[in-house]
Amino acid sequence: MKHALISVSDKSKLIPFVQVLIQKGYHLLSTGGTFKYLIEHGIPALQVSEYTGFPEILDGRVKTLHPYIHAGLLARGDLVDHLKTLEELKIELIDLVVVNLYPFEQTIQKEAVTEEEAIEQIDIGGPSMLRSAAKNMARVTVITDIKDYERVIEEIKDFGDTTLETRKYLAKKVFLLTSHYDQVIANYLTNEKTLTKTWKMKEMLRYGENPHQKAYLYQDPLEDPYSLFQAKILHGKQLSYNNIQDANAAINLLKEFDQPCVVALKHMNPCGVGVSDTIESAYLKAYQSDDVSIFGGIVAVNREVTLTLAKVLNETFLEIIIAPSYSEDALLELMKKKNLRLIELKMDLESNTYTQITSINGGILVQDIDTQGINPKDLVLVTNIKPSPQMIEEMLFAWKIVKHVKSNAIVLTKNKQTIGVGAGQMNRVGAAKIAFEWAKSHGHHEGIILASDAFFPFDDIVELAKSYGITGIIQPGGSVRDQDSIDKANELGIPMVFTGIRHFKH
Repeated sequence: MKHALISVSDKSKLIPFVQVLIQKGYHLLSTGGTFKYLIEHGIPALQVSEYTGFPEILDGRVKTLHPYIHAGLLARGDLVDHLKTLEELKIELIDLVVVNLYPFEQTIQKEAVTEEEAIEQIDIGGPSMLRSAAKNMARVTVITDIKDYERVIEEIKDFGDTTLETRKYLAKKVFLLTSHYDQVIANYLTNEKTLTKTWKMKEMLRYGENPHQKAYLYQDPLEDPYSLFQAKILHGKQLSYNNIQDANAAINLLKEFDQPCVVALKHMNPCGVGVSDTIESAYLKAYQSDDVSIFGGIVAVNREVTLTLAKVLNETFLEIIIAPSYSEDALLELMKKKNLRLIELKMDLESNTYTQITSINGGILVQDIDTQGINPKDLVLVTNIKPSPQMIEEMLFAWKIVKHVKSNAIVLTKNKQTIGVGAGQMNRVGAAKIAFEWAKSHGHHEGIILASDAFFPFDDIVELAKSYGITGIIQPGGSVRDQDSIDKANELGIPMVFTGIRHFKH
């Protein structure tokens, strides 16, 4: 006689599964809600408390933590002493286990959940049974995923039992599950110096940054509402490793703005950002910022894509469009391009990602996400010339963008539009020259705001700025030679403000 212990919260496909077990001579043991469910569906089963002779106690906290259960799972079938002990104690072998764990992850994701409610969803008996069964994989079949029902049933039908290969496969899934489960609990309850993190593999990607690199997408169980995992892919092929990196950078920059805004992005740097009264005019600003780099890039918008905008977007080769919604006719227009990925993501969602993790050889680096903003009243005027309110507004616009550009970073803006971006250079003058020359080549010669992600070590950028039509500068300050830059700005008649905040982005 064989025994199967069934204790599940996910009861889908359960009845057809246990019906085959019964046909093949299995006797069912079960607990609580699962036992009731089986009986209601005409499936004969024995309640665990009746089998052990010990009632469920402490509001169900103790029900399967019993020697009859764990000895039945852990006894080795190839050891005479083990079998003799079970016979003397009148304990039956348990050959198959199907268990789901309490939904701790789902519970802590609920709004306003209390710690007490979360703690009650920490499963003790479930992981214990799973681990006992998985340890004894030489004899015991253990199932945690309904997707494995079919494989197990087919082997039982064909061979009378599962194969060792299958039992090892299922045991591996158990230890991955319980490890993940424990780490989610540890992350929820503690903030210790030992970092425990866990992610679930969402999908295998086609390749990594380059075709010869393998890549995988993993998801944090404590899902961020404002993330690509919450987005809907409405059209187009699978996102690549680089697509995901770029799309993530685009939505982070877009989050800085409440007005209609469009971000055009390439290689994790914005090549164009526009803010305006309408999303169509904001796109025009972003496109005109850099009509070359936008080719093959990403466009993210924080308003619905209209048919008018869709037609303009279709004039340029784009990899991805991200928007909170698309009008029906806009969607049909954009879907004319077979490989264009169309992503829908609500832009009013808040992010709950607070840390950034970067891998290095032999370990990881962890830091807080850079969410630091700046208030106009926190700006420090360091020059004799005071910027106008309109200039301050433009400075803050430029400052929000430079925060999302790879260091060394210089951003030039005019009328809520980027007109020059110098990104990722080894020295700040090099970044400035790239931005200056781009603005000049596109006919921008005056009324330009310059934002720098870090301080000026010398006055050379201020000196260059005057000849390129820069009329205002916003930078962190903090150099031992700040006064040189201040003196040069005063000499050239350029108002300059310090933020006191640096935004390096490596």
